[in-house]
Amino acid sequence: MSRLRVAPIVEGHGEVIAVRTLLDRIWREIAGGDFIEVLQPIRQPRTKLVVLDPEHQSGTRRIPNTAELERAVGFAAGKLQAAREADDNTPELILLLLDANSDCPRELAPLLAEEVVNLSRTRPSAVVLANVEYETWFVAAAASLDEYLELEDADRTIDDAEAGRHGKGWIEKRFRGNKYSETVDQVRLTARMDLGQCRNASSSFDKLCRVLEAKYM
Repeated sequence: MSRLRVAPIVEGHGEVIAVRTLLDRIWREIAGGDFIEVLQPIRQPRTKLVVLDPEHQSGTRRIPNTAELERAVGFAAGKLQAAREADDNTPELILLLLDANSDCPRELAPLLAEEVVNLSRTRPSAVVLANVEYETWFVAAAASLDEYLELEDADRTIDDAEAGRHGKGWIEKRFRGNKYSETVDQVRLTARMDLGQCRNASSSFDKLCRVLEAKYM
């Protein structure tokens, strides 16, 4: 039986609620795993984990905040330790999942990954930046979300949601009924979206899938 235990670090209240559904679906439907235990997520605002680089000339380059990352990774490691039972050989993963926002994932993600690897020591870890936002993954899978979104034909054929810089604003504009709420609707859309569509139209979601597939294989 393929098992995995994950301690997620996320930035928002919506992700705290939705990440268990997200990882469970990817593990079962894409990676082909049997059981995944997603521990209570550690929420840490992005503004604490990522700060402006005071030495960069442009004043817009962001770098990891080592002190805050150390706290978050330490909490994650503690949760994994507490969940482990005697003779328990379940593979473990510390997962840092943040929005890229205006930052370039190719620049920021390696910096974060290096810090997290150093801080997690012997425990496996991974960093995934949703490019542009978590909601960008809903845009990538919009054709499967008719229940929640009022879509035009062009909205159903987005090949690269990240290139269009689509995110929460795009979802809010098309959301049916009441105003889109991260803490209420993020988990509902996560449970409903087509994972294959999302993977095809979002390279950052594909990376998250590859992280879990690697743990299975």
